Amino acid sequence: MIKKPYVQSAIFLGMLGMAVGAQAKDWPAPVKALEAKGVEVIGTFDAPGGLTGYAAMVEQQPLAIYLTADGKQAIFGTMIDAKGVDLSQEPLNRLVTKPLTAKIWKQLEGSTWIADGAKNAPRIVYTFTDPNCPYCNKFWSEARPWVTAGKVQLRHVMVGILRPNSPGKAAALLSAKDPQAALTQHEQQHRSGGVTPLDQIPPAVRTQLDANQALMQQLGFSATPTTLYKDTDGNLKTVQGAPSAEMLSRVLGPR
Repeated sequence: MIKKPYVQSAIFLGMLGMAVGAQAKDWPAPVKALEAKGVEVIGTFDAPGGLTGYAAMVEQQPLAIYLTADGKQAIFGTMIDAKGVDLSQEPLNRLVTKPLTAKIWKQLEGSTWIADGAKNAPRIVYTFTDPNCPYCNKFWSEARPWVTAGKVQLRHVMVGILRPNSPGKAAALLSAKDPQAALTQHEQQHRSGGVTPLDQIPPAVRTQLDANQALMQQLGFSATPTTLYKDTDGNLKTVQGAPSAEMLSRVLGPR
């Protein structure tokens, strides 16, 4: 578990190839040299000044690369025009951030989660939750004003990773007749242990928990809570750990 939230503003390098269908291509030599240094090239775009642009990722950050007209040199960084307008942002959003956001959001929608809040809430937030995680409980408690006001639906993607009885507790919540009510009761009684874990986890529920944990690992996360939301531009953002008071308004929107 993480005490202080780590904010990841870009999306996840490990998901990149699968998310946008990137395949190794016969890039020009300078671009290949950057690939050898760990840069993952996603696609190309037209750039001013006779340059060819390449949208890429490195160390979990989008990166614009510009190939000179003779194809012998590559420059990476932000291109601006005479008015100071960032010319790199749009192609990076279009070729890297937006497709990856759509792919990961669809995967989250297809995971096994417990809804916490109104079905018609205008804002959806996913959070990987372990029933034994005190910081998950802290986030649950601090999100109440948004959830009870109908502004946010939290979707708890249940995992069992912190303690030996975490899978049994997660399975008990997922197997409950009313999972949302069971989760609420569990969080309210978290300090005293919360839900009673199942001794035997049904195979179907075990499959769901395994798939949730696999998705969490695939996205590069190992701690709970890990929360995923969309910013005002529709780009995917993440917070690891219980969000700070300032971060809550970014994750959950205006109060």
